[in-house]
Amino acid sequence: MPPKVDFRLNAIVDVDAIGDRDLGALALAAARGGATIIQYRDKNSPTRSMVERARRIHAALKGTGVPLVVNDRIDVALAAGAEGVHVGREDMLVVDVRRLLGSDAIIGLTVKNEADAAAAIEGDIDYACIGGLFETPAKHNPDGPIGFHGFSRLAPIIRKVKPCLPIGAIAGIDLDRTAPAIAAGADGIAVISAIFRQADPQGAAAALRAAVDQAIRERA
Repeated sequence: MPPKVDFRLNAIVDVDAIGDRDLGALALAAARGGATIIQYRDKNSPTRSMVERARRIHAALKGTGVPLVVNDRIDVALAAGAEGVHVGREDMLVVDVRRLLGSDAIIGLTVKNEADAAAAIEGDIDYACIGGLFETPAKHNPDGPIGFHGFSRLAPIIRKVKPCLPIGAIAGIDLDRTAPAIAAGADGIAVISAIFRQADPQGAAAALRAAVDQAIRERA
C-alpha cells in the first residue's frame, strides 16, 4: 500500500518566523514551486485568528492537490477543514488524534530521540519528521541539534518496523543541506526560511524540490 503522504518537500508557514503576510499566497507559491505538503504553524495567536488563517491557506491550496496540516492544534484543523495535523511529544497522543480526525486524516509526528522513534513505531501516523538537525531561528531546540549523524541513527529504528513510512528531516535545512539530508536517509525535507524568507518563494521551492528529486534519484 503506497504512503498516504508525499513528503518530499514540506513547506512550513510559520507565523512567528515569517509574519502575518498573505499566508494563502505564500502557501500557493510554495505549492506551485513543488511543495508536496504545507504545514501551518502558529504558537501564539488566538484560536479564532488561527482558524481564519488556516481557512485562508486551505482555500488558496484548493485545486493544487497539496494537503494542509496544522501544527499541534487539532481543533483548528477540524474547524478549517485541513487534511490533518502534525504533533509532537507534548501534544495530544496520536491515538486520540486519530480518534478525533478519523482514518482519512494525515497525522505527522516529530521525532527527536529514541523514545520518540518508539512512539512513531507504535502510533498510527502517516509520516515522521526527525529533528532538529541544525540550529534555526524559527524554533528553539532545548535538546540541541542532532545533525545528519543523529538522523542516520534514528531513522533506521523506525524503518526496521515501518519500512514504507515517509521520514523527513527538519531544522536548518537549506539548498546546500538538501542532498546530504536525502543521502542520510530522508525521504524529504521540511523548511521555513529556505522558502518563505526568500525573495521568490515559488522559485526557492522549485529549486529545493529539484534538489530533493535529484538526490533521491542518485541514492536509488
